[in-house]
Amino acid sequence: MKIALAINLSMFFVEGVAGWFANSTSLMADALDMMGDATVYGMSLYVLSKTSRQQAQASLLKALFMMGFGLFVLSDAIYKTAVDSMPDAATMGIVGTLALVSNLICFILLYTHRQDDINMRSTWLCSRNDLIANVSVIIAAGLSYYLASKWPDILIGLVIALLFLRSAMQIATEAREIIKHPPKQASPVLVPIKIRK
Repeated sequence: MKIALAINLSMFFVEGVAGWFANSTSLMADALDMMGDATVYGMSLYVLSKTSRQQAQASLLKALFMMGFGLFVLSDAIYKTAVDSMPDAATMGIVGTLALVSNLICFILLYTHRQDDINMRSTWLCSRNDLIANVSVIIAAGLSYYLASKWPDILIGLVIALLFLRSAMQIATEAREIIKHPPKQASPVLVPIKIRK
């Protein structure tokens, strides 16, 4: 997971700068997703040895992060509909492809742990959403170039935002259920200790 953390943190800066200069809603959404995932991975590493309740509390906080990013992208997309702006399709395509390769590596690293617990499940869901978002950015780049329009970028940004919000609600629901009804922890096994006289 440390590798996934490093990859996402690096790609946040790459996509963030590229998205800003390319004037791309979908690329900025993907950059924010990278930052969110870097936060998620960091928190996931922190709670690995914690109880199920503590893991669920961390997952609930992750969900709040995802909701925040989703709402930010929604507001940016709405703003872009009212202004005359055209994204740089070439930059979107190149950076989107780089992000796709990066997230594919993270997805493979996390796949076998997706059912371990609520913490790892929420982490894997973030990774899965990244792949969908990356492909969407590449599609938006192609359509923006072909149609010479800002609308594919805006619409893809909206789709990514809705995906954020849906996943966040799913994670929050599962986490709240575990917080309310935490699974019973296994009783520690007492090993007799021989005392030498």
